[in-house]
Amino acid sequence: MKLHDSYTSRGLRRVAPIIGEMRQVSVVLPDGSARQLPEGATGADLAAAIGPRLARDAIAAKVNGALRDLHAPLPDGAHVELVVASSPEGREVLRHSTAHVMAQAVSRLWPGACYAVGPAVEDGFYYDFDLPGGAHFVEEDLARVEAEMRRIIEQDQRFEREEHSIEEGLEIFEDQPYKREVIASAAQAGEKTVSVYRNVGANGDVWADLCRGPHVPSTGRLGHFKLTRLAAAYWRGDEQRQQLQRIYGTAWESEQALAEHLARVAEAERRDHRRLGAELDLFHFPPEVGSGLAVFHPKGGTVRKAMEDYSRSEHEANGYQFVYTPHLAKSTLFEISGHLGFYKENMYPPMELEGASYYVKPMNCPMHILVYQSRQRSYRELPMRLFELGTVYRFERSGVLNGLLRVRGLTQDDAHIFCAQDQLEDELKSLLAFVLRILRRFGLSEFEAELSTRPEKFIGTLEEWDRAEEALRLSLESAGLPYRVAEGEGAFYAPKVDVHVRDAIGRRWQVSTIQVDFQNPQRFDIYYVGADNERHRPFMVHRALFGSVERFFAILLEHYAGALPTWLAPVQVEVLPVRGTHEQYASSVARSLRTAGFRAEVGVADEPLGARVRRAKLHKVPYVLVVGDDDVRAGTVGVNSRGLERPDRGVPLADFMARLAAEVAAPPAPADEGAQAGLGV
Repeated sequence: MKLHDSYTSRGLRRVAPIIGEMRQVSVVLPDGSARQLPEGATGADLAAAIGPRLARDAIAAKVNGALRDLHAPLPDGAHVELVVASSPEGREVLRHSTAHVMAQAVSRLWPGACYAVGPAVEDGFYYDFDLPGGAHFVEEDLARVEAEMRRIIEQDQRFEREEHSIEEGLEIFEDQPYKREVIASAAQAGEKTVSVYRNVGANGDVWADLCRGPHVPSTGRLGHFKLTRLAAAYWRGDEQRQQLQRIYGTAWESEQALAEHLARVAEAERRDHRRLGAELDLFHFPPEVGSGLAVFHPKGGTVRKAMEDYSRSEHEANGYQFVYTPHLAKSTLFEISGHLGFYKENMYPPMELEGASYYVKPMNCPMHILVYQSRQRSYRELPMRLFELGTVYRFERSGVLNGLLRVRGLTQDDAHIFCAQDQLEDELKSLLAFVLRILRRFGLSEFEAELSTRPEKFIGTLEEWDRAEEALRLSLESAGLPYRVAEGEGAFYAPKVDVHVRDAIGRRWQVSTIQVDFQNPQRFDIYYVGADNERHRPFMVHRALFGSVERFFAILLEHYAGALPTWLAPVQVEVLPVRGTHEQYASSVARSLRTAGFRAEVGVADEPLGARVRRAKLHKVPYVLVVGDDDVRAGTVGVNSRGLERPDRGVPLADFMARLAAEVAAPPAPADEGAQAGLGV
């Protein structure tokens, strides 16, 4: 007689005698090979059969495409992939399991605490709590919770999965109102059972959590984690519901991976555009104006102007026509476009004036359609490319606002292209090439794309959506851009392509958007007269290249750690006289630079030269020119270049100006060099 462990339907361990010849199951591995195992064998058994290294590293199994606990029995004929901790899916399991351990620790430290939800998120996890008696976490509590978590991890508690009926689940969590609400929602959705994970402590105490799983086999497989911060969160994201307390953390498969992540976080904090905006005097968010509404200072305005001037010149050179439209319009316009039916919750409330409702515009597209519609159009005018740097207003919830990255007032470099059906594919190909070329000018070079398809709420026919999605897919493949499909994430009126970039420290940012719209041309009943003298419906392509000027500004600030390339820098050159007697020459140098079109300032000799040079470098000025007696006599300058240790002395002003002109005209340095320039100042 041989003993073998397996799970009952309720997840309780049983010992089953197997007499005679042991029955076998066959599983298929990722390489297509089959492996024979005893009936009731688990993912852990499979890992052990393959080898000791995999037995050590595996923490879950993917069975027929679905993640499962490593100690769940494998069905006969299943396709099985063992999941290791260092894989993306393995890290998700690690983080989810660590979140459960955190909730268990909080429950020990604050008896009677109610725990809500605790998912894994990108690079980490969180859990939401409602502490008894109105208690609140403070920063010092994070260390207490961490210490208790490590005690639980040292106990190597096994994660035991159980299946329960709805009634049993409600009974198990009779003192946990948030879990009971989740169970009630599952019942309303038609679920008959819920899954529960139990952990048994060294002293026999049992802690249970409602969860679909999977989890690591035991808490001893965890340990490389850190709790990072506290936050507030509304239950189920509803501002009308209970406000909970959230603890965030991060967890990794090794101490080295954790340390590398924490270093990346520290670098990201150093590059935070909100901090840089204040330090470099670029912008701020006055409370008197309102949340999510930025005010740009002269230096920030100079950077924006450089960005916008370049955008305008490139659009003009590529056949775009400029339009300007109002900031608000009657409700009628947004009823026709569908915004009031599909987007109203993101729009500011209306103003009632002279018997009409006026809304500030959330998007520019309806007004660009009116420009097209203002007179009869001929096929000879197509493609018609309309462009506007148009400011729009969207009511974003306060909890999602994030500096310039998520605002309520934003300016889009917005284009709408009207074209004939046989022009669509070529237009999309050239448009993608245009987008990538502009992004490269700003020093971005790593691109990925996302094709977002038909959402649950949409307007138009399935056939029209299929045609639009296929046109975008073909343009991506023609451009050779790597992309993934985001099913169901298109706008209500159009599928779209989002272009993503990676910055100097590897973060992924969504920037440009391209949408093919078959719906608004129909809703506004626009047409053109073809060569056959008949009316035809144009196609409409929506395109925002920066995404928004504000968001792109923030991305560039963080990409360059504030040390913007010379052509974008608000001050390109600061001229510092060694002493007051050199100020007149310094002013003439700055005047010559400004006459040549460069942005130059003079620093007054009101403190020691070294302090003034350091301050200019802290302000990320690309070039600091120091002028003294020899320079006054020879017409030269001493050049301190950002990121370089040693200055060039005695450089003729004309030579420096030629060097500066060449740098401003050339594309900026690649991302890694730009990042190093940022570190050098």
